[in-house]
Amino acid sequence: MSTPKAAPRTSSDAAFDATSGTASGTEPGADDATRKRSRAWGIAIALVMGVWLIQNGSVDITPPVPSAEQTFAAGPGLHAQSAADPLPPAAPIQLRIPAIGVDTPLMRLGLDRGGSLEVPPAENGNLAGWYQDGTPPGANGTAVVAGHVDNSRGPAVFYRLGALGKGALIEVIRADGRTAVFTVDAVEVYDAEGFPDDKVYGPRGRAELRVITCGGAFDEKTGYRGNVVAYAHLTGVREPGAAGRGREV
Repeated sequence: MSTPKAAPRTSSDAAFDATSGTASGTEPGADDATRKRSRAWGIAIALVMGVWLIQNGSVDITPPVPSAEQTFAAGPGLHAQSAADPLPPAAPIQLRIPAIGVDTPLMRLGLDRGGSLEVPPAENGNLAGWYQDGTPPGANGTAVVAGHVDNSRGPAVFYRLGALGKGALIEVIRADGRTAVFTVDAVEVYDAEGFPDDKVYGPRGRAELRVITCGGAFDEKTGYRGNVVAYAHLTGVREPGAAGRGREV
């Protein structure tokens, strides 16, 4: 999987204790250390993706690529400026994107010994993960969710991420019983060499979410050469037991 650089934890992001599931303080220098480790992501991850495409040998079955209309350059999308108040930190357990048929449990992802992002097991195509050393979805800051686009069996959990449009909803069910509802602002594709880590991971003063998978140009020797990124921000909260789309702005 050609995975982008790590999400740096900044002072405006909510620190999170992955063991207890509660907010915690950060140690002096933690931001700098995480930023340094972030430079090791991206190309350092094993290129797991694209095995299915190589086996099939057909460009006709490549995953969707975001259209120009879904990028930031095309202008703001639905609810671009309105936002819900951030929630207290709580671990996410499930993610849904109804528009593209995604309904996946979320596992915790950390960094390996080389400083690269761990990825969900390739054999489980319907499994995504969240970066547990960053912001949990719904809390103040930029949360990161990553998953495979395909595996040796075929399309995986985020195969259709590039087909997602502005205004689509992303729902994250959390351990506190709340469902954080995000609205998609844009979907873009980047080459790994020019991945804009500050744009993708930088804090925006509100609760935001990035959903990331492999994409872009495909090479039979190395796999995908870039990443598809869906940008979204918190626009609603569904309380435990509530029906419908939740409390939205």
